[in-house]
Amino acid sequence: QLLRGSPRGEMQALLDQHFINGQLVPPIKGGYLECINPHDETVFGRFAAGTSEDIDAAVASAVEAQKTWGKTTGKHRAQVLNKIADAVDAHKQALAEKEAVNAGKPLLETIWDVDDVAGCFRYMAKNAEALDGRQGTKLDVEMAEFDVKVFYEPCGVVGAITPWNYPALMATWKVAAALAAGCCVVLKPSELTPFTCVDLAVLAHKEGGLPPGVFNVVTGDGVGAGAPLSAHKHVDKVTFTGSVATGQKVMKACADGVRNVSLELGGKSPILVFEDADIDSAVEWLLFGVFWTNGQICSSTSRALVHESIAPKVLAKLKEVAEKIELCAPLTPARDGVAHMGPLINKTQRDKVLAFIASAKAEGAHVLTGGGTPPGVSKGFYVSPTIFTNVEKHMKVWNEEIFGPVLCVKTFTTEEEALTLANDSWSGLASAVLTADPIRSARVARELRTGIVWVNCSQPCFCHAPWGGVKLSGIGRDNGEAGFNSFLEPKQVTAYVGKEPWGWFSPPGFTRPKL
Repeated sequence: QLLRGSPRGEMQALLDQHFINGQLVPPIKGGYLECINPHDETVFGRFAAGTSEDIDAAVASAVEAQKTWGKTTGKHRAQVLNKIADAVDAHKQALAEKEAVNAGKPLLETIWDVDDVAGCFRYMAKNAEALDGRQGTKLDVEMAEFDVKVFYEPCGVVGAITPWNYPALMATWKVAAALAAGCCVVLKPSELTPFTCVDLAVLAHKEGGLPPGVFNVVTGDGVGAGAPLSAHKHVDKVTFTGSVATGQKVMKACADGVRNVSLELGGKSPILVFEDADIDSAVEWLLFGVFWTNGQICSSTSRALVHESIAPKVLAKLKEVAEKIELCAPLTPARDGVAHMGPLINKTQRDKVLAFIASAKAEGAHVLTGGGTPPGVSKGFYVSPTIFTNVEKHMKVWNEEIFGPVLCVKTFTTEEEALTLANDSWSGLASAVLTADPIRSARVARELRTGIVWVNCSQPCFCHAPWGGVKLSGIGRDNGEAGFNSFLEPKQVTAYVGKEPWGWFSPPGFTRPKL
């Protein structure tokens, strides 16, 4: 299988096998699934349909590799991660093109994503090297009789389950941190976008120098491969990004073995636009915050709260600019001054988004722009950039995660009202506040009940900073020191160094040391 329309090369191949113990292997039961091109609805390629037998093989490989990889120094692991980053850079264009066509994202976006993949490996390499200096940190316990040190050990074999909107990047958030910490990984990517994750494992071993078994990839769907991975008794930690419903199933599977679990789940993020915000800048961030990644992003700031005094000007500008966004084939070259948006990932997602749009119309929301499939488009899972006004807080589009290019706008009069509306949600992943007043932005940021707050922007994401939410948006964090540390188990080593006996069974006349 080769990616049509791109130069042929090793990374252009659509690999249809698992990657286990350092090599490509066919599925044990011989099953395959197909990926559909979201732009033209043709078959993009086939991939291995993993089963519990494939998961068993991958986990066994990781368990064996853990015996040695877990004992390497952070400096050694850093050297390997930096080589992986170099390999990703060397194949950036091919990886970006493949992911653009597979996921339906504009090529410019996937190029940025692959840049971030390399950057994440380099950042986690720094954490790995710094870990050597943290080992054996001495604690002052205020008793001279005891010497207490803390060491950090890898938590063990990691099962990672990742989504389709950022196929290689969200896999890297988990894989790079786990490898840096000394953990071996079994990755189950989304069945909608599996190809670049297999590529990543191949590059990590062939060009990065990872030993066999350290990073394994089993492709397949949630029932066949995801469920047996999350429930596997030899997986020490599961890290998952996806829907709330699936995250709850993963958490229950880990509960049986009382195993470590991190969950990055859905969101319904608010963006607050105060009366002193610059309107042109606000409109850009409002649109970027919901139409970036074709609207398919868990942190999408899809609930806009706009101060009533500037709402007419904001809405007029939103309509003007949104109607200039061009729907395009994923490999369409970028043009200055033109925002591109691609198709949604598949028919199921497209139909789900259209159903939300229909429900909003039925409940009385006003369509400012968009509101359905684009005219003249007969193929592909496209939905026009859509903005609703006159949205009430009881409506489905205000409360439920749409995961598509739909922005809902409400107005507010006071800061207190805006905060009440913003925090009145099951979601706690992200939020944004747009204002010219730094005192207000600092105050509002502290009051927003989310794991991420953006000030005068929306959606910037850095591997250096913790990413995750509260409430039903998950537990734990990816990225940053918090994400790295989530793959480590701190170990206390306490030695009694007092020269006198402890004296629990005290001889006559012995005075026990004071606690």
